[in-house]
Amino acid sequence: MKNGLGTGAVVSASVCLFLGFGSLGYAQTNKQISRSMQKEAVMTRASGTFEVKVSPLATDDKADATLGRMSIDKQFHGDLEGTSKGEMLSAATSVKGSAGYVAIERVSGTLHGRRGSFVLQHSGTMTRGAPRLTITVVPDSGSGQLVGLAGKMMITMADGKHSYDFEYTLADNP
Repeated sequence: MKNGLGTGAVVSASVCLFLGFGSLGYAQTNKQISRSMQKEAVMTRASGTFEVKVSPLATDDKADATLGRMSIDKQFHGDLEGTSKGEMLSAATSVKGSAGYVAIERVSGTLHGRRGSFVLQHSGTMTRGAPRLTITVVPDSGSGQLVGLAGKMMITMADGKHSYDFEYTLADNP
């Protein structure tokens, strides 16, 4: 890998919306929206395992070995059954154990029996070995029976195996 990061380091490193409602003049509409949101806001949890393949891709700046670009291919099992494809950009630093990455992946399959797809956005940093990772569903990216999906995913790696814990809400489909 030209960026100096091994696949293990990249995987280890990789392993808010504020909504305001108008003025008081819209109180009735806000009540209807609020009731609707309460009905839709039941948090559901999905969990399982996944396999991931990260492969290096060409970068524009061949001279900068600290920047990397990789493809992501995942196979999900458990409450989420499906696959994903995406891309990751990473940056290593001269300090051992410090790096960052961003990624976008489209997940296709079934979530608790509902078929469709959605997009996950990753933002991860590692500060001297301490990881911090945020993975969220891109707003309005759900399709099929997953229209209205919102949530966040946590990834853990233990004994070389990956698992996910996905907290989500799913608006009633029209």
